[in-house]
Amino acid sequence: MKSSVGERPAEILLVEDSPSDACFTQEALRRGRVKNNVHLVEDGVEALAYLRRKGQHANAPRPDLILLDISLPKKDGPHVLAEIKSDPDLRAIPVVVLTNSDEERDIVQAYSLKANCFITKPVRIEDFIEAIEAMEDFWLSIVKLPPH
Repeated sequence: MKSSVGERPAEILLVEDSPSDACFTQEALRRGRVKNNVHLVEDGVEALAYLRRKGQHANAPRPDLILLDISLPKKDGPHVLAEIKSDPDLRAIPVVVLTNSDEERDIVQAYSLKANCFITKPVRIEDFIEAIEAMEDFWLSIVKLPPH
């Protein structure tokens, strides 16, 4: 299947502080059908530095897709999402909230802050990998993403 970003690998920013969830997500993305480069940051402050290409992230590629956890150290997911969607240079990047929460208030808050979708991480490893692969197929194969 052809990628929505053309022939180049998709650039994915994974904002996740749980080492096990980051590992499962990266493994699922590696196994997927779309060639991609996954860049991992572990907190909200580092995510914004990456997106704004500050400090050690000065040469970071612009992501085609952001996978954002809600519960993050230093700056939580909702604050990061609000900053992304209020920044004219970043707001067009799709943000998938990928979290353990299935609380209605978290879902409502994410969409009110203009998240592109909200996925609750399945508990079983097999289901988790299946969800990531389905998300990857949708966002990187079916959806037309904005050019950089």
